[in-house]
Amino acid sequence: MVASEVRALFAVASRPEVVSLAGGMPNVSALPMGEIGDIVQRVVAEEGATALQYGSAQGDPVLREQICEVMAEEGIDAAADDVIVTVGSQQALDLVTRVFVDPGDVVLCEAPTYVTAVNTFAAFQADIRHVAMDDHGVLPEALEEHLTRLAAEGRRAKFFYTIPNFHNPAGVTLTAERRRRVLEICRRHGLLVLEDNPYGLLRYGGEPVAPLRAEAPDQVIYLGSFSKTLSPGFRIGWALAPSAVRAKLVLAAESAMLSHSSFNQMVVRRYLATHPWRERIKDFNEMYRERRDAMLGALDAMMPAGSSWTRPEGGFFVWATLPEGLDAKAMLPRAVSARVAYVPGTGFYASDEGRRNMRLSFCYPTPEQIREGVRRLVGVIEGETALRDTFGGASAPATRGDDSPFPDLP
Repeated sequence: MVASEVRALFAVASRPEVVSLAGGMPNVSALPMGEIGDIVQRVVAEEGATALQYGSAQGDPVLREQICEVMAEEGIDAAADDVIVTVGSQQALDLVTRVFVDPGDVVLCEAPTYVTAVNTFAAFQADIRHVAMDDHGVLPEALEEHLTRLAAEGRRAKFFYTIPNFHNPAGVTLTAERRRRVLEICRRHGLLVLEDNPYGLLRYGGEPVAPLRAEAPDQVIYLGSFSKTLSPGFRIGWALAPSAVRAKLVLAAESAMLSHSSFNQMVVRRYLATHPWRERIKDFNEMYRERRDAMLGALDAMMPAGSSWTRPEGGFFVWATLPEGLDAKAMLPRAVSARVAYVPGTGFYASDEGRRNMRLSFCYPTPEQIREGVRRLVGVIEGETALRDTFGGASAPATRGDDSPFPDLP
């Protein structure tokens, strides 16, 4: 097991003087706190004996029905019996890997991919193979090439892990035409698809695209979460899986944590039943659209020549590429000294790729803070570019007397 590069940033990035473009933390201050407080009080007063007791490893049956209603917003037709409530979608990812992966098994995922997915697969000693992607999502021909090569080696991948909507970290969305090709390739090779979709309802532009699960129910395990559309503090996610797989996931969940928090599930259940959550998501989309636009506007206005970045239609992230010769990981201590934080691209690969890349998050800071953060970041990049031009390369990372990549801040 290894530390997440995102988690390692939190202690420094949370300092008030630092503009954090690092963590993908939703803006929970936009939640109706008074109404949620009332829901909590009512759950304790009216259902406390049940809410404070052990529950089911599969999850509250009423909440599972409501989760089906949430997924229906994106075109997924599902039965509550095939839903497993999890401790965030991260636990669902862990459970699927626990069920399917033995040491040395091949797992395919996009390049780059979600940082904690890389750490999860590595913890189970998977052989992680990255499949190339571009601004329109994963390249189907690259996926086909990987599967053909594995077949020639006499091996099979256990599953293909993908984030098709508003990718973390790349911010891109897999096109409808490519989705069809990916599903056809995976069907032909008998490959399970693990679709991670925590951002699907957070769309700020473009036309909605049906989830992979909506097109191929028996071929896809679908992961969802309330962390982005409600709150990460409740730690409620889910997996939607074909029946045979779902039974194994429930057994794995029982061994991992016995049962879920009945209290948290009942609070979320009542919120969904009594609150206009669809309208609230529309409000979130307006708020995040303004922040996305502030990020893209600042990058367009200030980033130096040789840089590039994606233009997300939703979600939380922009994936930026630095000019040639710069190293985002080596540059990070100097960025933090300039009071701006980001996540270097190396954390999103199982290999030593992504050194010119960084993930920039626009979900948490205000538009004014985003513009100031980009201004500070551009100043650091210009300083690194000057070093490159003078000495032929970026300078080495700053160090302290220990292994921390961060300098002391005054």
